[in-house]
Amino acid sequence: MTCPTCGKPADAHYRPFCSRRCADVDLARWLNESYRIPDAAAGEDEPPEDPVPPTRQ
Repeated sequence: MTCPTCGKPADAHYRPFCSRRCADVDLARWLNESYRIPDAAAGEDEPPEDPVPPTRQ
């Protein structure tokens, strides 16, 4: 197994990373929200419109 951060062989003590530094780099990426799943609706700030306008009585 190789370190997902730098590609060096993983150390059993820091598995799956090779060192404490690479583990900390990965943690910082999570805390800075660098790892995200793209959301198709992320750009939509307005609520969806009603398909049928309300009727007047």
